[in-house]
Amino acid sequence: MKTNHIDFITLGCSKNLVDTEYLMRQLEANGYAVQHDPKHSTARIVIINTCGFIGDAKEESIEMILKFAQKRKQHKIDKLFVMGCLSQRYFEELKQEIPEVDKFYGKFDFRNIVADLENDCVRAKNFLPLHRTNDILPFHRTITTPRHYAYLKISEGCNRTCSFCAIPLITGKYKSRPIEEIEQEVAWLVQQGVKEFQVIAQDLSYYGLDRRRKSKNADDADTEGLASLLARISDIRGVEWLRLHYAYPANFPVDILPLMRERSNICAYLDIALQHISDNMLRAMRRNISSHETYELLEKIRREVPDIHLRTTLMVGHPGETEQDFEELKNFVKTQRFERMGAFAYSHEEGTYAYKHYRDDVPEDIKQQRLDELMSIQQQISAEINAEKIGKTLRIIIDREDEDYYIARSEYDSPEVDNEVLITKCGKNQIVGNFYQAKITGSEAFDLHAVLG
Repeated sequence: MKTNHIDFITLGCSKNLVDTEYLMRQLEANGYAVQHDPKHSTARIVIINTCGFIGDAKEESIEMILKFAQKRKQHKIDKLFVMGCLSQRYFEELKQEIPEVDKFYGKFDFRNIVADLENDCVRAKNFLPLHRTNDILPFHRTITTPRHYAYLKISEGCNRTCSFCAIPLITGKYKSRPIEEIEQEVAWLVQQGVKEFQVIAQDLSYYGLDRRRKSKNADDADTEGLASLLARISDIRGVEWLRLHYAYPANFPVDILPLMRERSNICAYLDIALQHISDNMLRAMRRNISSHETYELLEKIRREVPDIHLRTTLMVGHPGETEQDFEELKNFVKTQRFERMGAFAYSHEEGTYAYKHYRDDVPEDIKQQRLDELMSIQQQISAEINAEKIGKTLRIIIDREDEDYYIARSEYDSPEVDNEVLITKCGKNQIVGNFYQAKITGSEAFDLHAVLG
């Protein structure tokens, strides 16, 4: 094993991945060699970035910690650090239960790992860090995704009070990053070869509102919203695609819609988590929007941004969900025909409003049955929508190459969660990370087949 090498393991969402990338760059500048999600860990130092959102994610994180805690106990690694959402939320409990971990960090103090490594003298054969942290800026990152795309985190925290969600307990109040800082990061990433940006936040809709409320100059505050941010970063030379994740329906910033329609490098794609449609469930979930308002918003989005592809996330099994509520949800999915949709079963998370005020009264088997039924409906809708694309020509970007295909995506597809376009190889070698025109020749429920035009 290598004494000055560090293996990173990132669990959970793309927001966690960005944190990992920031820290990796800081450590590289101090002389460490870093590796992300290796198939076989070979380093003497391991850093695990955890997720603490729902039960399954917490279980995955704990299992990963325990796996490496055993290696630490057996002296197969020298240091084990844990950071991220799980340790932010359960810091004291984890310290007590897993003493093999050298130190736990939360969501906001993880950069201290750099100094702590030096102070702990984790060096073999007198290896010394190079002390070059002044040469890089805080937003410099080691990109772990394919070089042509990156995730762009524009805020931390959440001010919403959804009944089921533990994220505000973990991340605290909403904090928008300054537009100027985000512009700098985008410009720097373009210099590294990034062409496509997945704009991410726990709640895109709230971007800038926290800064506006603190500002004493109303005119200045007006420049801080999501539309202003998108306008400025879409103006940066080299930004080919901007794709938006995760908007909140209540108080949705409708002023972004003309921008999405008019600017070719803002993808006709929007990830907006709706969770449910029955008024009974929307009230219980504390979503601050009605069924009627939801339908009106979706109609407005589709009217103002023709050909937009909407991704949404829905929940089944929230306390109090009746068969009637679920039937309404199914009809909603059938009539709205979302181009992209995910769903998950309610998890009774301690500390949340639902945990304190509701009984988890929908049996687990019913939750799973409803989840399976909802996704089955969506699978059929996705297959029909994909079939309608046969014969059309789409602009695509190639992500990777395998033995038989180039694996690509259109502007309607976000990495890892959406459809892929399988490009048949036909003699001429194509370049990963480049854009091409592709004619769609076939379809499946969640993939397209194409040839380059």
